[in-house]
Amino acid sequence: MYQIGDYIVKSTDGVCKVEDILHLNMSGVDCKKEYYLLIPVGEKAEKIYVPVDTKTNIRKAMTEEEALKLIDKIPEIEEMWVDNEKMREQRYKEAVRSGDPESLISIIKMIYLRKQKRMAQGKKTMMVDERYFQKAEQSLYSELGFALGKNKDEVCRIIEESVKRKKKESEKRSLHCRLMAEADSSFM
Repeated sequence: MYQIGDYIVKSTDGVCKVEDILHLNMSGVDCKKEYYLLIPVGEKAEKIYVPVDTKTNIRKAMTEEEALKLIDKIPEIEEMWVDNEKMREQRYKEAVRSGDPESLISIIKMIYLRKQKRMAQGKKTMMVDERYFQKAEQSLYSELGFALGKNKDEVCRIIEESVKRKKKESEKRSLHCRLMAEADSSFM
């Protein structure tokens, strides 16, 4: 159970603060049931009521440490490749609904690669791809931004720097391995 003051992620609404835990006094609602009163970060006027016993689509928001670890892990996260158009959109929906950061990264990577491939073929980006790319990016970057205390542009810069650094480290390891293999073969 979350406590008042906790920050959680509701997949369709982003990062929210648990403002209160209460019983609703409304017709058609079980007055014995407890609800979280959630206030989306940056949307002080909006109120969301979610049953406390809900197990789906809400989770604790990432900490700064968790956000940095996730960013560092981005190059290792596989893109979710689906050739079938209808199945692809279904996977997009599932990933966005889940709000799982790794799933969001996976579809962002896939859509980015599809976009590059289509552009190389002289084709336009599919509207479905563009729509889910924006949704996934918004969801991911808003949570990372919240955890790191940064805006979207700063989050993008941090991700780019991390991916470049990882790529350089990987290239150095690869070169080192080749040099070691060459040295070993010369001793034989």
